Amino acid sequence: MTPDSIADVPHVTGIKQVTKAVQRDEVKQVFIASDADERVIRQLKTLCREKSIEADTRLTMEELGKACLIEVGSAAVAILR
Repeated sequence: MTPDSIADVPHVTGIKQVTKAVQRDEVKQVFIASDADERVIRQLKTLCREKSIEADTRLTMEELGKACLIEVGSAAVAILR
């Protein structure tokens, strides 16, 4: 999945929503912003490792927000199954 196609598929944005989706095993792929505060994303990174979900960290918060067609940045985005 490329960032350009995120808006075209079912997804959730934000640390809380992404974390909940990962916990419920509803996620195909996770994007975590490279410039997000480590203390904010630490728990999500750990959860992704526990669930064997690779977290793509190549994009910034601004880039993730644009990929989701929202006007603000996003620390995390999950593509749903």
